Amino acid sequence: MRHIATILLLAVTAAQAGTPLGAADTDDEVARTLIALERRSWDAWKAHDDKFFAAFLSADHVEVGARGVNDKAQVVAGVASPLCRVEEFAVDRFRVTRLSADTAVVVYHARQKTQCGGVAVPSPAWVSSLYVRRDGRWLNALFQQSPTAG
Repeated sequence: MRHIATILLLAVTAAQAGTPLGAADTDDEVARTLIALERRSWDAWKAHDDKFFAAFLSADHVEVGARGVNDKAQVVAGVASPLCRVEEFAVDRFRVTRLSADTAVVVYHARQKTQCGGVAVPSPAWVSSLYVRRDGRWLNALFQQSPTAG
């Protein structure tokens, strides 16, 4: 009886978290999940979807860019703002490294045609995103872009 109760509790917890029971447990599943999240974040940024970012970023999120360091509130406000205009972007060459059961880093190449305040965002760039799994959900805890020559 105790095992049945435990299984039911795990199933309910997974359903509430929006993650199927047993999902994203293998390295391949984690990689697919995180790459999909990373792609969705670019679409959401282009669409100024601050609600996506409010749910996507961890409470202790840090973003490092050419203009300095920002926290979650600053990133969400920036996404909502019309200051940046993303005309187009392409992301590829993904590499996911799982650091622990609940931590992974995604590294990839990004090209974009984006302007913020009339200034072009450096492109192309290598991007790193650190993810943590909390309460059954993968959240972005750190994002950094490093411009590159190609």
